[in-house]
Amino acid sequence: MKDTAAQCMVVATLIATIVFAAGFTLPGGYDQNNGLPMFGPRSALVVFVIADAISLIFSSTSVLIFLSILTSRYAERDFLESLPKKLMFGLGTLFLSIVTMMIAFGSSFFLLYHKNQKWIPYMVAGFAAIPVILFAFLQSRLLLDVFYSSYRSRYLFKPKETHALRLENHCNFFPRCNSKFLLMVDNAHT
Repeated sequence: MKDTAAQCMVVATLIATIVFAAGFTLPGGYDQNNGLPMFGPRSALVVFVIADAISLIFSSTSVLIFLSILTSRYAERDFLESLPKKLMFGLGTLFLSIVTMMIAFGSSFFLLYHKNQKWIPYMVAGFAAIPVILFAFLQSRLLLDVFYSSYRSRYLFKPKETHALRLENHCNFFPRCNSKFLLMVDNAHT
């Protein structure tokens, strides 16, 4: 778990660095006269800026979550509850940062290529989906294993309640129930 967290933290840090720089170097640059973006009010620029900001937020969140995994006490209780939840949440935020980074990347091509070359941004946007799908496919097994080990195996070693124990709990609520009745029911089920 420690190695996975360390490697995912490196990836999240790289994404945060890239999208931070991309937020200040907008596609098309700035107008030298007034300092505003060249592609001003176009919807693709708005999509680029919002997706870039969301990617920065998710990747920074992912870095902090993976850092909390690396600096954990690694106690037995942490392995049962805290660390698997942090790993799932960290992988989820890393995935969302990759998705929004690819959306920002694809929207920049819609800004740069116009009318007679519309096929280029559509092709780039289609290819930008490949890393998202690949990450989801490759990390889904890890995410499912962590989920099942956290939530499904929790009840694996919990003792099952017997029929006599249920009747005894039932008799605690009803004072007329007696121990002869419990013994009789318990002997009938054995």
